[in-house]
Amino acid sequence: MIHLERVTRTFAGPPPRTVLADVTLDVAAGELVAIVGESGTGKSTLLNLVAGLDRPDGGNVTVDEVALTALDDDALTRFRRKRVGFVFQAFHVLPYLSVAQNVMLPLALLGSSGSAAEARVAQMLLAVGLGDRGNSMPRELSGGELQRTAIARALVHRPAIVLADEPTGNLDPASATTVLALLRERVRAEGATCLLVTHSRAAAALADRVVTLCATGLVETSAS
Repeated sequence: MIHLERVTRTFAGPPPRTVLADVTLDVAAGELVAIVGESGTGKSTLLNLVAGLDRPDGGNVTVDEVALTALDDDALTRFRRKRVGFVFQAFHVLPYLSVAQNVMLPLALLGSSGSAAEARVAQMLLAVGLGDRGNSMPRELSGGELQRTAIARALVHRPAIVLADEPTGNLDPASATTVLALLRERVRAEGATCLLVTHSRAAAALADRVVTLCATGLVETSAS
C-alpha cells in the first residue's frame, strides 16, 4: 500500500539539513504502523511525503499503486482528497462549522451531498460515540471529543490511507487512551492503512509494527 524507495529529503540552509537519507519502507494494506524517533529525525516529513504535501529530493514514493513523484500539484490534490485521511495533534476542526458539518467536509470536497452523504456522516459520528453531538459546535466539545470528531472526518470518505500526526499530543492520559483505541478500531473497521507518528509508548504499543527513524535517517523496524 505504501512504498518508499531510497527516499531523501534535504531542506535548504544555511546550512542544508538532510532529515531523510536513503529511506526505504514498505507498509502493507490494512497495516497500522507507528513511526517513532527523536525530534528532527523526519517523522512528520515522512508523513508529508506519503500525503503528497512534500516532494523528495531523491527516490520514489508510491501510495495505493500511485507514483506520487510523477504527479503534478493538481493531481496530488485530487489524490489527497480521495485517498488520504488526516488526524492532527491540534485537531484542526473548523470552529464556525458544527460537528456534523466538519465531518461532512471530505465528502463535500469530493462532490458528495444529499441523503447518502448525510447518512454516512451520521454513521461515522455514531461509530466514534458522538451520535448525539452532530449539531454541537466545536467550542462545546472536550479535547477528546474534538479528536473523535477528527477521526470521523478522516475516515468518512473511506480513504485508503490514514495519516495521524501525534493525535494524542494535546489530550490528557485518559482521553488519549480512549482516542487511541478508537483510532485503531475505526481504521480496522474501515479497512484503511494507517501511519501514526507518535512519541507515546502507549500509542506505539497499539500498532502492528514500529518504525524508528534515527538521526542518521535510517529506518529500523520491529514488531510492537
